[in-house]
Amino acid sequence: MSMGIISFLALSVFFSQVPQGQTGCAEVDSMTEAVAGESFLLGCISCKKRAEVPGSAIVDWHFKPAGTEEFIHIFQYEYPFPTILHENFEGRLDWQGTMWTKDVQIGAISINNVTYNDTGTYRCTFHRTLYLSMTEEQVIINKEVELTVVEKANPELATVISEIMMYVLIVVLQLWMIFVLIYCYKKIYAENEAREARKAARSQNKFIDSKDPCDGVYLE
Repeated sequence: MSMGIISFLALSVFFSQVPQGQTGCAEVDSMTEAVAGESFLLGCISCKKRAEVPGSAIVDWHFKPAGTEEFIHIFQYEYPFPTILHENFEGRLDWQGTMWTKDVQIGAISINNVTYNDTGTYRCTFHRTLYLSMTEEQVIINKEVELTVVEKANPELATVISEIMMYVLIVVLQLWMIFVLIYCYKKIYAENEAREARKAARSQNKFIDSKDPCDGVYLE
């Protein structure tokens, strides 16, 4: 997996831990520097303002090569089918966005085997329909990514990615510690319960052994 994909996914995981009032959805900007010959994730997130409102979305990607003025339509995702629409990207684009639902909020795609010709402006467009109680509302959201293709990764970018992965690791370790604490608590509780049961059984046996065998016997 390329550094661009790792970084975007890491950011998505990290910021989803932060309360946003949008049930974990956070609009994280895409990375903008790809390495020639590797894969790169074009990030695009559009969170609904009201998560409880059902909706659906179609995502389109357009590309304007560097030095040109017109956008070309290169990709469309309409649940559940991704479609590559331009021959220059045939076999090189993969859907990395929301799966298993029409209510798409992540519209990311990955470019495989990046070339210098992929330098330019990418426009991600959400065509969202919100199903309100009395009517339907149509919303269009555009986001742009200025992509630069380099021969090898910028060392500063690698440092940023390392820091991001460090924060992700911290979150994972915290979750693991919580799991261990819960497990230990349950184990100690079960041992205490068993110990108390054994004490109760011993006390009962002592009571039975100490009882006068003549109790309940009466002379006539």
